[in-house]
Amino acid sequence: MQVHILLFGIFHEAMGAEDLVVTMPAGATVGHLLGWLRLQMSPRSAEAAALVAFSAVGVNEEFAQADQPLQEGDTMALMPPVSGGAPTTEEQNRPVHVELVHEPIRTTALLAAARDANDGAVVTFDGIVRNNTHGRQTLWLEYEAYEPMALRQIDLLAQQAIQRFGVRHVTLVHRLGRLEIGETAVLIVVASAHRAAAFEACRWLIDTLKTKVPIWKRESFADGAMWGVGEPFPAEIVPEVGHDT
Repeated sequence: MQVHILLFGIFHEAMGAEDLVVTMPAGATVGHLLGWLRLQMSPRSAEAAALVAFSAVGVNEEFAQADQPLQEGDTMALMPPVSGGAPTTEEQNRPVHVELVHEPIRTTALLAAARDANDGAVVTFDGIVRNNTHGRQTLWLEYEAYEPMALRQIDLLAQQAIQRFGVRHVTLVHRLGRLEIGETAVLIVVASAHRAAAFEACRWLIDTLKTKVPIWKRESFADGAMWGVGEPFPAEIVPEVGHDT
């Protein structure tokens, strides 16, 4: 059977391709394919090969474990730990607005749209590109994502924040592509009747986004470039890769 593999971040750099089509025997699982990929990467990039064990896998845009059987025509995405289109719906009263955009984020307009007379607080997180990382001069950043899955995940996080903290509205927008110093990479807006819930939800959203949403960052420095070392995925969504696969 043939399986389509999507590679992101350090993985597509190691393999020299953003996607592959491989033939696997009937009955092969996610774990078998992960083992094959790790063997292919080892001579090319020891760092990428080692990172396979700490990465998440999506099969047909859903997180998958190592024992999940693969089927003819499946699409499997291999996603390294994260660095951290249009809205999913146009329903005016929906309490969630999520986007992945390739142009500058409309911070002022999105903040104004999130406000309501019922709110006692609107808390924002504006994540911007700074000019250095650990003393190295940063020239620009590039973000890439497994876009269908990333959009689904940020939509889910926004809905979870509303249920968990009791806030009224969440806006979550992430920029992709090349960003210059000072530009907004991610904007989170939380509107709520009470400030404590808005602060807590906003903090939870950015922290969780950096561990669960498949978006990766590549930093270009004055003396080179590298993929950002991301936050680890939660253990429950990382397939175990056995040495005998």
